[in-house]
Amino acid sequence: MSKFFSFFFVLVIINNSFAQKDKELFSINNSPVMVSEFKQVYEKNLGIIVDKESKNIDSYLKLYINYKLKVKEAYILKLDTLKSYKRELEVYKNQLIAPYLLDEAFLSKLIKDAYYRKINEVKASHILIKFPKNGIKFDTLMLYKRIEEVRNRILNGDSFEKVAKEVSEDPSVKINGGDLGYFSVFSMLYPFEEAAYKTPLNQVSKPFKTKYGYHILKVTGKRLSKGSFDVAHILVKNSSNSKEKIDSLYKKLKFGSSFNVVAKKYSEDNATAFLGGNLPRFGTGDMVSVFENKVLEIKKLGDYTKPFKTKFGWHIVKLIKNHPLGSFDELKEELTKKVRNSSRATLSKQVVLSRLKKEYKIKESEKALAVFLVSENDEINQDNLNSVLFTINKKKIYQKSFYNYRKKNKSTPIKRGYQDYKDSEVLTYFKNDLLNTKPEFKQAFLEYKEGLLLFELLQEKIWNTSLNDTIGLKAFYKLNKSKYKNKSFTEVRGYVITDYQKQLEADWVKELREKNKIEIKEKELQKFKKIYNQ
Repeated sequence: MSKFFSFFFVLVIINNSFAQKDKELFSINNSPVMVSEFKQVYEKNLGIIVDKESKNIDSYLKLYINYKLKVKEAYILKLDTLKSYKRELEVYKNQLIAPYLLDEAFLSKLIKDAYYRKINEVKASHILIKFPKNGIKFDTLMLYKRIEEVRNRILNGDSFEKVAKEVSEDPSVKINGGDLGYFSVFSMLYPFEEAAYKTPLNQVSKPFKTKYGYHILKVTGKRLSKGSFDVAHILVKNSSNSKEKIDSLYKKLKFGSSFNVVAKKYSEDNATAFLGGNLPRFGTGDMVSVFENKVLEIKKLGDYTKPFKTKFGWHIVKLIKNHPLGSFDELKEELTKKVRNSSRATLSKQVVLSRLKKEYKIKESEKALAVFLVSENDEINQDNLNSVLFTINKKKIYQKSFYNYRKKNKSTPIKRGYQDYKDSEVLTYFKNDLLNTKPEFKQAFLEYKEGLLLFELLQEKIWNTSLNDTIGLKAFYKLNKSKYKNKSFTEVRGYVITDYQKQLEADWVKELREKNKIEIKEKELQKFKKIYNQ
């Protein structure tokens, strides 16, 4: 996004909805540029202009006219039709739109919820019925009924752990019986986290869906956060004599050997041994539960555990420091970033969508939709799909558009598919309408649009030419050799390329000025100068 800012600082194109008294300052081939546009550009950039010469209105106007000439040339060359240009512009447009799809009040609630979950940890066991691998068709209703049947077994008295070992398709169930230990916010997929925090202690949740399949969970514990920890560990990987090895290292520590020295010399964790066994800071849910629980048992800083085993091998862990959680104000910035970058932020989009559907006048045609309800997509005659399916304000959405959408989304049930399509069209209408309803959005978008266009133009006309024109480059060097203190071309090649580019651009701008008709309204220019005492 920033690649074009380096070659020209004036990229601010202003919304052209000016007052009736606005006057023309200059024109290029009879295409006017108004005083208000130049005024806003000039004032906005005054703060970032360093040299006094560029603050001079005549000099600045010259630069701005040059800028307008380049942009005009880019359109003449149809650089705005390049696929690469359109693709990058679309990416930026979507980035620019993103904040408008967030409901700030809803986000604020998510951030507060995140803090509550940060300081309140939950322990749960779960059962998973997996979705088949990608590309394999499956009956979601059948899978949902399966997880419901599993839940009913538990509600009727079967042990959760017993049922989990029998039916859960989570590979780890053989080891943990479905027990996930304690965790907090951002540790699990958001639907899983939601279910865990909303299910009462010792209760079984209703079935819920993640990208992996259908789950149920049982909340088996709740506690206040233990904060985060700095620890060091000594690891002996699983082998026939690993227990003997770890016991001998434990004896060394008991007889006064330094933990740091023993870890560096004997630990088999190659990633931390050279650091004296120091691990990155971690909190609840970041480590396997056995490891985490052993750390929590350490009473004093500097103390260490007896040897214990995890799936990685045998460990001895030393507590270096415990970091209690900060206040909401202290963690707000961190939580805000995490919420905005997490999947839960997409829920805010649904809040915005619900609001838009209430604000817009949406009229639907049951008759036009009925065609799709009574026939499969492949059986419908496309030639007859000319009726309006629904309208958003005055925009008409036709049956044919929905038909094309259905061809790409055949697996979605028709009624659900229609709602999804309608929602997508509402959002598309909203995005396109931002140019009319949000002046700051229009300004930023046009700024980038023409700046990117100018980048494409300069790349084609100046930068690529200067790099590929070896003969011209060397001729320029010979002509200006004294400027480079008679150093060889190889020594100063980078400086020569920069200077050659400046010369090429100056010659090109001169050519643009000669072939375009530029007319400055001197009367209006003098009035403008008086405002700034020039």
